[in-house]
Amino acid sequence: MRSLVLSPPGRLWLASMPVLFVALWSTGFIGAKFGLPHAEPFTFLFVRFVLTLALLIPLVTLLRGDWPRGVRLWAHIGVSGLLVHGAYLGGVFYGIQLGMPAGLAALLVGLQPLLTAALARPLLGERLSALQWLGLALGLGGITLVLGSKLDPGEALFQGFGPGALLSVTVALAGISLGTLYQKRFCTGMPLLAGTAVQYLAAGTLLGLGALLFEERHIDWAPTFVLTLLWLVLVLSISAILLLMALIKRGEASRVASLFYLVPPVTALEAWWLFDERLPTIGLVGMAVTIAGVVLVARSRR
Repeated sequence: MRSLVLSPPGRLWLASMPVLFVALWSTGFIGAKFGLPHAEPFTFLFVRFVLTLALLIPLVTLLRGDWPRGVRLWAHIGVSGLLVHGAYLGGVFYGIQLGMPAGLAALLVGLQPLLTAALARPLLGERLSALQWLGLALGLGGITLVLGSKLDPGEALFQGFGPGALLSVTVALAGISLGTLYQKRFCTGMPLLAGTAVQYLAAGTLLGLGALLFEERHIDWAPTFVLTLLWLVLVLSISAILLLMALIKRGEASRVASLFYLVPPVTALEAWWLFDERLPTIGLVGMAVTIAGVVLVARSRR
């Protein structure tokens, strides 16, 4: 058997791939902040998915990827796409449009491992360990500190946003959590690249319907919006997925899962630099406590 020996540049590239993936993924929240002044959230996401599919479907053919086999698997993948992409991205984008800071939105949906662990017991029959219960308690306590630091003593519930934004991001959190459990239960035979295309197709249909029913569908094709849209399509929806496929092929998926814990603080740092979004000291402490809880729960599950 021929052993695979990587050159030093190859080893450096392999070691940097998980970090690069998470860095790219964190910019999705920043992209929402840049693009939403120019288009309503459902319209924005619908255009993003249409452009992504226009590139992704030929890419599946070019790479000779397998498509899902059977109508039932297509249906299950479609349902997971409605949750993982439709509810998740729709809720995040709508919440940010309603004024929620991008860093806070990233932190709230970053609670997904906590909610998944809590739901795994009634839905999948999994038991929670003592460390997982401790992680859940830390996560909830940390979020309480973060939201408490954003309370507005005036009329609004929080500084810059109200309960509608919090509800929207909560829907996103529920979507990504339930979608993860659903995909684990019913989509085990899903090919990654083609399955992602099916998920985007289902989510794009849902968001297109939302744009048709609830929005005016006006887009300001300013340079900022065009560049943001290109970034989200080419870098996040295409390049990041291909990078994830390469990581899984190399056996580095667990490192990606671990580094996902860094997405909220990386997003908060980017939002501070680009938009001057700030958290008071108690909020920063709450973010650290929350991330510690998420890490504890996720590592205990593995």
